Amino acid sequence: MRAARPARHREERAHPVARRADAGPLFEYLLTRFTEPNEIFGPVDIAAFREGKYRRNTTGMLPEAEVVFLDEVFKSNSAILNALLTLLNERKYTSGGQVIRCPLISVFAASNEVPGDETLNAIFDRFLLRVRSDNLDAYHFSELLQRGIAHEIRQMSGQVPEPLLSARELVDMGRSFGQRMNFSDAFLSAYKGLVFQIRAEGISLSDRRVVKMLKLFAASAFIEGRPAADPSDFFVLKHVWNNEDQADILEGVVQPVLEAFYREHPDRRRVGALGVGIDALTGEVDRIRQILTGGAALGDVQLFSQLKALGEIKTALASLPDPRARELEARVAQLLEASFRSGRFSQI
Repeated sequence: MRAARPARHREERAHPVARRADAGPLFEYLLTRFTEPNEIFGPVDIAAFREGKYRRNTTGMLPEAEVVFLDEVFKSNSAILNALLTLLNERKYTSGGQVIRCPLISVFAASNEVPGDETLNAIFDRFLLRVRSDNLDAYHFSELLQRGIAHEIRQMSGQVPEPLLSARELVDMGRSFGQRMNFSDAFLSAYKGLVFQIRAEGISLSDRRVVKMLKLFAASAFIEGRPAADPSDFFVLKHVWNNEDQADILEGVVQPVLEAFYREHPDRRRVGALGVGIDALTGEVDRIRQILTGGAALGDVQLFSQLKALGEIKTALASLPDPRARELEARVAQLLEASFRSGRFSQI
């Protein structure tokens, strides 16, 4: 689940996960309150209806998709939402008394609004993680432009990215994942403590989600090449909020547990919550220094923007164990000090 802007054209919003995973059937749709079940689950099978049987022709529709992207999911009507509940949770769809097992791997949804209507709680609960999609920070900006240029070129040339793995590999991996669902008593005890602390803060976390989250912990360990989950995987709990105001509360609950683990295992610290490496930060500092020392007159807004970027970089560097980060922190401090001391930057 993530917040995003609505798509102008559905064909342009094919989820990149589907393309890079070479997933087979992909289904995506922009939902509104006027969307009918036929548009999502397929039209009524006329031939069967003439024989007195009611069922849908699901060919090419959501029940036969492996990867699904639903834009503005919370704006759909109750008929669609109720049908989605079982499909998302049990990978089943009932049509005319016939239960169809769905090959669904993952569902992604987007919304401009976090649902406030209690009638939407059930469908919202089906999405384990919630991620806000916002503008990138300053030190991501150059990479944003480069990736954007490459994307536009691919679209103009009709080039399709090479898949990293096949949908079949994902399915086989999922079926064999049970052997990775082994957790130590210490891990489960720590997880229990976090769950009850989160609930004590007034953040609803259903038993269903509590159990489903275990698969995400195991997946996080698998991606990092570990045989079992450990406290570093608790970072995913930062994304179980039900409204954006709860994000800071979750940060306060989860981060101390992560920091305690990293103090004992400094080599395991993730590269900052922002996911920015030291090389990218060094390049951004060099870019800002060139702007400040370039001789061109900077307006107040321009100056503030560069100082804000330096402040963000300083925060990111503080979480990096790389020794080079300390040297770069000193450079950032020098730039900030000179900026505050004088409006002229030729001396930097």
